[in-house]
Amino acid sequence: MDRPDTSACAPFYGRYIALVDDEPVLDTLEKLKDSTYELFLSLTDEQANYAYAEGKWTIKEVAGHLTDAERTFAYRILAFSRGQEELPGFDESTYVDLATFKSRTLPDLAAEFKAVREANLYMLRALTEQQLAATGIANGSPIAVNTIVYIMAGHELHHLKILKKRYLV
Repeated sequence: MDRPDTSACAPFYGRYIALVDDEPVLDTLEKLKDSTYELFLSLTDEQANYAYAEGKWTIKEVAGHLTDAERTFAYRILAFSRGQEELPGFDESTYVDLATFKSRTLPDLAAEFKAVREANLYMLRALTEQQLAATGIANGSPIAVNTIVYIMAGHELHHLKILKKRYLV
């Protein structure tokens, strides 16, 4: 799967794509599935409930957000690869606010993330070149399926970077 041209998607996503290295993106997603899971399992309950500032998410909420985003990206990939033309955006803050992430354990949230990623990898491996090139409109902006795959990896890398910089210091 070729690295997407960031001029073909909303500028906001370019920062995620830039975080993805040059190895095959599916290999990156596979490695991240395991390393993110292991990172979450290594944290204490105190760390899991920590937010680095007032109004910021706890690590549990970050884990839940990663799973929400993973599902959202996967649905966009599924829909656009099967011919659907447009999907609405989602408000990640509202999704987190309305979820029950704080009342769950981090190991449970980590296991859910890992399971969702594993299912998504099966779907991604089965996509044809034609399906990867398919486009649709998400959040009012055109985007190709292969671009969403890179965003999926880059979004996770973005949040891992924040976790290491602001939460786990």
